[in-house]
Formats: sequence, C-alpha cells, structure tokens
Amino acid sequence: MKVYLDGQLVEAADAKISVFDHGLLYGDGIFEGIRIYDGNVFRLEEHLERFEYSAKALLLKMPWSRAEISQAICDTCRANGLNDGYIRLVVTRGKGDLGLSPALCPAPSIFIIADKIALYPPEHYVKGLAIVTVPTRRMNPAALSPAIKSLNYLNNIMAKIEAQQCGALEAIMLNDQGMVAECTGDNVFIVHKGKLYTPSSQQGALKGIIRDAIFDIAKTLNVPIEEHDLTRYDIWNADECFLTGTGAEVIPVVKLDGRQVGSGTPGPIFQQVLEVFREVVRKDGTKF
Repeated sequence: MKVYLDGQLVEAADAKISVFDHGLLYGDGIFEGIRIYDGNVFRLEEHLERFEYSAKALLLKMPWSRAEISQAICDTCRANGLNDGYIRLVVTRGKGDLGLSPALCPAPSIFIIADKIALYPPEHYVKGLAIVTVPTRRMNPAALSPAIKSLNYLNNIMAKIEAQQCGALEAIMLNDQGMVAECTGDNVFIVHKGKLYTPSSQQGALKGIIRDAIFDIAKTLNVPIEEHDLTRYDIWNADECFLTGTGAEVIPVVKLDGRQVGSGTPGPIFQQVLEVFREVVRKDGTKF
C-alpha cells in the first residue's frame, strides 16, 4: 500500500513521522475521513472546506492549496487501485521540540491514507445496533468547538472503551448538561411521528458531511427534518433511530440502554433514507 507523505507516495512501511511531531506529542493537528464510491470521492469539496475551517480555527497555516490537496488525494487513490474505500487526510503541526508552543514547529506535515474500512459487522446494517449511554461527556463547545476535527479524540476514545465494556459497539455521548450530543464517531438521528430530528452543533454534535447529506435526502423524500435538543428519553421513545458518519455510513439503532427503540427493527424512514443514500453517494462525488 502507498501512503502520501509530505509530497511523496511511499510504501506504508516507510510512512513515518518524527517522535517530535506535535501531532503525536500533543494531538496538535487536524484530520478528515472521506469515502470513495465507484471511483468517486464523495463530497470532496465539502470535506476540504471543513478541513480548511479546522486549520483556521487552530491557527494552523497550511502551505498547500485546496487543489493541491485534492490532487494528492486522487493520486493516492490511484496508486492503491482503490475504487471503493476510505481516505484519511491528516495535517499535523509538524516537528518541533518538547515545548508546547506551536511556534516551535516551523512546517506542518501532511499524510494521506487510502484503504478499506469496515466500522461495524455487516449484519448490524440489517438488524440494527444495540447501543448504550456512557459516562464520558462530549467536550463543551465553550472549551473546544465540536466543528474542529482535531487529532485529540481522547474523550471519544474513553467513551468507546466504556461502550465496549458494556458489550456495545457504539455509545451515546451526552454534553455537560445531559443533552444528547453525538456518538463516539457518528451523528444521531431519530424519527418521531414522521419527522426527523438530530442534535445541533451547539449541543456538541459534529457538523458531519453525511449528516448534511441526510438533510438533503430528507428534502428529496419530503420528510420534515430539524435540529432539536434531544435527551435519552427522546431516543427511548422514538419511532426510529439511526446513526450516520463517513466510516459508519447509515446504520440503524434498535435498542438504547436496554430499551427497545420503536418496533425493535430498522424502520421505514430509515429504509427510504438508506436507499436514496446509496444512490446519491455514487453520483455526488469527484471522479479520479
């Protein structure tokens, strides 16, 4: 497998960064997870825009243009003969010393991995997930904006560990006020009386690219949709629930905290959304 690293395609075994890179030492960097479907990079421009916004928020100056990063992504996919898969785009603050200051890092580093991904076993896309709510809370937006996809994912990792300790593959994360924010790596949607709801970014939800696609799909299906404050109670009593994310795609939830959601099987609105989603991802992309 070839990995793009600072302007070159190298073998995966040779794709190495310094132990003094501040992305490793302090989680000082940003990333994007991007999907490829039938040789199309799904919503690449939207991903790169969000990537640039994250960099700006962190005062991380990138010397590459959007066109250059786009070209590097496409080159990496071609080099690996990838027609369907997952791209991880990462920029770190770069090599510095043991001090915290970003001024100690003269140049950022970029790498791109293009490979396969399977976030959940296939059967759960048919039967649905049983998930739990975990103690670890989502980062308060007043401390760090959830819109920034930084390399510091420790609270999400702790939540994932807690989910696994409960025998679940995914977990709901609440914010510090007890409202539903998102899952450890996915956005949350519920259906109640024919209407779709999802938490807002103000509650700690990432503005996901697939999340945005669901808003577009809902309009196509004439299904009302809105951002709304949600509690666990709302999910327990929802007619349907599903999660979305670049890695997860669209996956149903049939149980939360031991309580059956809706009929206990993937619901009709989820099925409609999934059908349109599978069509959209193969048309709404950048061909490489």
